Amino acid sequence: MFSNLTTKLALRKAGLSSDALDFSKSSSPVKNSAVDDNNNNNNNVEDSNASGWAAWMSTKKLPLTAQAWLNPAPPAVPVAAECPKPGEVAPLDRDRQLAFGSGRPAIVLFLRCVGCAFAQKSFLALRALATKKQGSLRCVAVSHSSAAATRRWMDMLGGQWSVEVVIDEDRAIYAAWGLGLGSVWYMFNPTTQMQGWKEKGWLGIKVADAVQRTGEAERLTAAPGKNGAGPKRTGTGLSMRSQGRTDTARETEAEGEAEGPSTVMGNKWQQAGLFAVDARGTVLWSAKALRADDVMDLDAAAAILGF
Repeated sequence: MFSNLTTKLALRKAGLSSDALDFSKSSSPVKNSAVDDNNNNNNNVEDSNASGWAAWMSTKKLPLTAQAWLNPAPPAVPVAAECPKPGEVAPLDRDRQLAFGSGRPAIVLFLRCVGCAFAQKSFLALRALATKKQGSLRCVAVSHSSAAATRRWMDMLGGQWSVEVVIDEDRAIYAAWGLGLGSVWYMFNPTTQMQGWKEKGWLGIKVADAVQRTGEAERLTAAPGKNGAGPKRTGTGLSMRSQGRTDTARETEAEGEAEGPSTVMGNKWQQAGLFAVDARGTVLWSAKALRADDVMDLDAAAAILGF
């Protein structure tokens, strides 16, 4: 077999010996160190290929705007069974980021996510109210997107002005107030889809591009603004105030953040909500978005507080 001259010449041209395809010969039982080394190298290559494939398939390789559509990691604390009702004391979150009863009434807006046209309408209404009632009414916007993305988004809208912004990347505050993830109907019902096509305020791609361009998406901390104002890093993500969490707690939570989709842009499935709290810390008005396109009624919340 393969004894003719043409076959031998062809094998030699391909860099093979003339008996390379002769399978009738038994292999030698003697170990060859060169062969062993070659096998080890092949195994290393296969391992590296496997790890490379896993890395390529990671959700972290997806665009930030795409990761916002994926199922997020569970919030840091269980979601309350229901939102606080009128007459109940305002919930106290794990890290005491939202405190009430200081003698000034407050309106708290929980945003769906940055870049959302519906969240934009609610935030602009809150900002206008905060400017009009500055000094007498406390207006708070809670975002579960990163401080970098939230800041970029608000800058595109003209700034936060008199609104107090609290960042809750692990959604612990959302959970304490009974705001979890919406259902498929919450997102893809006909009304939401129709309203979504009509809206022009979708800034998610612009925000993601701005964050990635400056490298802020890969940072674990955000620089505070002038005079210490602006979001700062805490155990739950980024907030207006430091909670004094231990380094160990921060490291543990940072490891958890590395798993699953990125929280930079928040999550599209997060429910929005609006609450009015009086000067004593009692909830007087409560509303949770029933659909993703629901715009929170700031006028009704202000009216219940006498504004």
